[in-house]
Amino acid sequence: MTELGTQLENCRLELNGVRLEPLGPQHADGLRAAAADGELWKLRITSVPEPQDTDAYIQTALDMRPGRFAFAVIDTLSNTVIGTTSYHDIVPAINRVEIGYTWYARSRQRTSVNTTCKLLLLSYAFETLGCAVVGFRTDNFNFTSQAAIERLGARKDGVLRHHAQRRDGTVRDTVMYSIMQGEWPEVKAQLRYRLQRG
Repeated sequence: MTELGTQLENCRLELNGVRLEPLGPQHADGLRAAAADGELWKLRITSVPEPQDTDAYIQTALDMRPGRFAFAVIDTLSNTVIGTTSYHDIVPAINRVEIGYTWYARSRQRTSVNTTCKLLLLSYAFETLGCAVVGFRTDNFNFTSQAAIERLGARKDGVLRHHAQRRDGTVRDTVMYSIMQGEWPEVKAQLRYRLQRG
């Protein structure tokens, strides 16, 4: 994971009509529209920005470098922003990253978009960055997210109790998952199989 910042800054990943590119101010209008598709900011278990907070959301993501690197998720056919995802809690010393801060427009949920994004990010993490492990975390009440992470083939590591504050001021438990380098070939094969079957 040497020269990680340079690698990620130049990272553009594309598959299946989906492109991941470094998130920046130029994506603000598209990200605002994606969040409005389903008024996602009203969900208490996500961190989707309200429309007026979109610019600050992007700036916060940029300010979190090098510990977080955010991507805009682009539909290549329409060239529109349909969501965002990130590498975060990046620890080069032990070759570890996590994937999170992920959300998509309501109309793109329960499609192949999430599987495609995860295949792209996991492939890059294990095969280019040389990660030993990739982690995931989610709210203990976000059962949809937990099911999606488990479908990837990630293993549940445990629960961090009273771990992080939600947008409504309550404090959540955080469910932690991971995929190890040795598990990646089977996880990759399963993700490709799911995409082939649509």
